[in-house]
Amino acid sequence: MADKPTTGSLLGVPYNFERPGLRRMLAAHVQPGKGMIVQKPFGIGYTVNLASWRTWVLLAVAGLLWYHERASQRSADADDADDADTEVLID
Repeated sequence: MADKPTTGSLLGVPYNFERPGLRRMLAAHVQPGKGMIVQKPFGIGYTVNLASWRTWVLLAVAGLLWYHERASQRSADADDADDADTEVLID
């Protein structure tokens, strides 16, 4: 029986199933001079390059959107709590 390849690409998507070391894991996410998207050190597909300033902008925008969503949920919950305590009297 032939050994299956542990690295390569399938339909243009790279894969790598070799056992990664700590150095390879860290080096894969910090690659100065490369683009924003780089190959994953283990598994299928791509990951972000933390050496790219565009990645940090993307992470900051995602963080701000998450914070804004959480704040709007908290204010909606507070408004619901205020409405629950309101009593309307009709003469």
